[in-house]
Amino acid sequence: MLKTLTVIGIAAAVALPAVAEEQWQTSWYAAPQPGWDAGFALPTNIPLSLQDQTVRETLRLSAGGQRVRVVLSNRYGTEALVIGEARLARTAAGAAAGASHAITAAPAGVLTFGGQRSVTVPPGKQAVSDALDFCVRPLERLSVSTYFPQRALPSTFHWGAQQTGFIASGNQTAARQLPGAETLQGRIFLTAVHVSGGADGGTLVALGDSVTDGNGSTPDHDRRWPDYLARLAVARGLAVANAGISGARVLADRMGERAAARFEQDVLAQPGVRSVIVALGINDIGWPASAFAPHDPAMAAETLIAGYRKLIERAHANKVKVIGATMAPFENALQGTPLSDHYSPAKDAVRRQVNDWIRSSGAFDAVVDFDAVLRDPARPSRLLPAFDSGDHLHPGDAGYEAMAKAAYQVL
Repeated sequence: MLKTLTVIGIAAAVALPAVAEEQWQTSWYAAPQPGWDAGFALPTNIPLSLQDQTVRETLRLSAGGQRVRVVLSNRYGTEALVIGEARLARTAAGAAAGASHAITAAPAGVLTFGGQRSVTVPPGKQAVSDALDFCVRPLERLSVSTYFPQRALPSTFHWGAQQTGFIASGNQTAARQLPGAETLQGRIFLTAVHVSGGADGGTLVALGDSVTDGNGSTPDHDRRWPDYLARLAVARGLAVANAGISGARVLADRMGERAAARFEQDVLAQPGVRSVIVALGINDIGWPASAFAPHDPAMAAETLIAGYRKLIERAHANKVKVIGATMAPFENALQGTPLSDHYSPAKDAVRRQVNDWIRSSGAFDAVVDFDAVLRDPARPSRLLPAFDSGDHLHPGDAGYEAMAKAAYQVL
């Protein structure tokens, strides 16, 4: 008691220098989604459960730093999630682009949570690892290996990762390679990597749908438009967090929560966030009366615009710059598939009306005109063939690179 009182007395009498708070950035992000039932138009493509298995996921950072934290999310879980062990390692040389489960021979960084190697994450929560002294370069590729000792239900995942993951039996978090591992096309529980101690230029969040998530890009090569933007942004020390979710909408849930519901976790809660690009809306327009949402009423331009205004208000209330992105043309989107009702001339008229408002209203702090970048001058209602991935909805690699260059100009 005496010792405690003495310390308090000294602290009150002497003005100690303030300790600078550690500044973090979200160097990599995969927006978490809730799972859905088998009756939906698209499968989840993830296992129903994990038990006594290791999941290894490869990712590419945007910003670099001296210290690292890893985030594992059980946001949509209905049961506690037990993580037996997790490790961070550098992806092996030769796997700098492509699918590989190999990690370097250098010792992997063991992640701890409150000083412990294992952690139990309650439903609706996430686990942020302790800061790990692990120097990383901008654009470096890392692998996170997580061991699940008992039944884990992947209720929180990310669909369509555009990066191959791997599932192996037992605890193989330290294994350099995972021979015989099953492949995984989504993200399971792994949500973010934070860095500190780098050239801190803050974090930009790309809040979008499947176009932001990189559908149509070359898998395992980091060619989404936020990936290309991250390359350009290295000189500014800017981290780019990709909060794209395939099927995401401004006003309704399904393949992910509506924008207003996920704005806190995916944008405002990101360490170092200073700006957000809102690249949403095409699914609000295209899904009604399609196989995705056959009973939804047609979207009116005024209704969608009101949704944008609410996002802008929330961003400004938190001193976050908000950049609006126009919607790309989508004539004949998903043609020849059961999802071809995604496009109609009436829906395209709504897209063009909303795009006009995005450009001219002054509601956003800046605008990136993806429509102008990607459209075919000879037929503005469709993607330029050189930028089309082939489904007439998503750009390919060249289109995504052009989008990134346009976005960089308005930062």
